Amino acid sequence: MQPKEIVAQFIADIHAQRPDEAKNLLAVEDFEYVGPNMRFLSRDDLLSYLFGMVAIQKSLIVRQLSADGEHVFAILDYQTHFEPIGDVRLAVWFRVRGDKIHTVEAFYNAAVVENMLGGNLPSAVS
Repeated sequence: MQPKEIVAQFIADIHAQRPDEAKNLLAVEDFEYVGPNMRFLSRDDLLSYLFGMVAIQKSLIVRQLSADGEHVFAILDYQTHFEPIGDVRLAVWFRVRGDKIHTVEAFYNAAVVENMLGGNLPSAVS
């Protein structure tokens, strides 16, 4: 699969709540997730966080997905059942090497997520 197809499948697996399939698309070693208010250095930590949010996930809509070599860029609408925040718009930069996603860098309004989690943010674990 091409990098864009790998990322599209990863997003589809997150949306469909398929953690094992999503995990298989992430690198075991040399993985990093960076967001405005959290960082994960293992795929398991990222997936625990993402799938811990399924209770509020209504939908994950891909508005734009484009690629330039190993770099894939996504604009997403994360729709929630959590009325006080509604939807969160995300810009995500993925880097794919080989057939695995090695880096995920997300950009979103951090204050919205912090309020949603009551200030209880996960911390990076090596």
